[in-house]
Amino acid sequence: MRSLLAPVSALVIVLAACSSGGPDSSSGKVELTFWTWATNIEKVVARWNAGHPDIHVTVSRQSQGDELVTKVLTAAKAGNAPDLLQAEYQALPTFVSNDAVADLAEYTADAEKAFADGVWQQVTLGTRGVYAVPQDSGPMMLYYRTDLFQQYGLTVPKTWDEFARTARTLRTRTTSGYLTTFSSNDPGWFAGLAQQAGAKWWRVSGDTWTVGIDDEPTTKVADYWGGLVAEGVVDDKPMYTPEWNKALGDGTLLAWPSAIWAPGVLDNVAAATKGKWAMAPLPQWSAGENRTGNWGGSSTAVSANSQHRKEAADFAIWLNTDPEATAGLVTEGALYPAARAAQSGPALAEPPTFMPNQPEFYTRAKAIADTAAGWTWGPNVNVTYQSYKDAFGKAITNRTPFSGAVREMHTSTVADMRKTGFKVEG
Repeated sequence: MRSLLAPVSALVIVLAACSSGGPDSSSGKVELTFWTWATNIEKVVARWNAGHPDIHVTVSRQSQGDELVTKVLTAAKAGNAPDLLQAEYQALPTFVSNDAVADLAEYTADAEKAFADGVWQQVTLGTRGVYAVPQDSGPMMLYYRTDLFQQYGLTVPKTWDEFARTARTLRTRTTSGYLTTFSSNDPGWFAGLAQQAGAKWWRVSGDTWTVGIDDEPTTKVADYWGGLVAEGVVDDKPMYTPEWNKALGDGTLLAWPSAIWAPGVLDNVAAATKGKWAMAPLPQWSAGENRTGNWGGSSTAVSANSQHRKEAADFAIWLNTDPEATAGLVTEGALYPAARAAQSGPALAEPPTFMPNQPEFYTRAKAIADTAAGWTWGPNVNVTYQSYKDAFGKAITNRTPFSGAVREMHTSTVADMRKTGFKVEG
């Protein structure tokens, strides 16, 4: 897959340009534009506009993913990017290396303490700067069918060794079901599991990137799941297909290692099972550990083109830390806010409607979110993710070790970074 990056041989120069600052309005009404895909966020922005008559924010609804990345980069090059944009964490290094977003470090010193270290790390790039304010996060956890666990005499696994034993036990008691599936079409899912295991796919120091996608933790995760698939105790069908939807609804799949937003997905694809699922922490690699990874999440960045960076940064901080604003992100946008204080309170007092049987859902979720491992995204995640789909798809089809797929991801990522002008070690 072709990288979205423009060739850059001197990333330091690019980053310096991002942190050079832009003119701020000293008088008159400031008009800001905000590209975002968040549901109903206009209602939250309206609260800002009502309370800040001198700084008006206009929402422009956009698609997300690669389509938005391409649109932002095109607009930045033409000099007409919006003042603010919602950016998935994995897209930020691409925006930084293309001089599309501003360094907000001078505006965000007081905001950092509102977020868990693992979340804040996703909006920084080494020690160079802060390129966004965290908006929502996707801490991972385990969802399971309480009724079927009881029916088959299973206990909720606390470690990945116990998870494997549970998968094997289930297959001795039924031939029609699996504990879960390994999905070759969800690189974000795999990245979150690798984070939990302690992987560090990218590091950056100065103008040099170190890439370690085939590091020991990632290889351990790949070999673990590859072993379960080879044994036939975990399914190997991809997620988000009609077959997968049906399996969640009819009990063919009993569990799903997923993220905070999973209840909404389950409600859409398996509505008849409402009240039959519960959430627990992800199994740990060693007994007594307490760590998770993130799958998904986004931030609010300020465009390097913006003539009103301070005002835009003030809005981004307000949107993601103010109690009224973050409550709106929950109630209006169905987002799980990244700010620690926003992960409890009236807006999250009730469990997801799909899981009325677990009233302590968000209390447990907050404790899990605080344990997210730190993570730095690289500048060509799109290439890495496509390589994941290709390599793991082939490994499943050809019945080859999953560790080989990890090596292929690493090789493809490094080759693309070097081709596009990055200095790379690893």
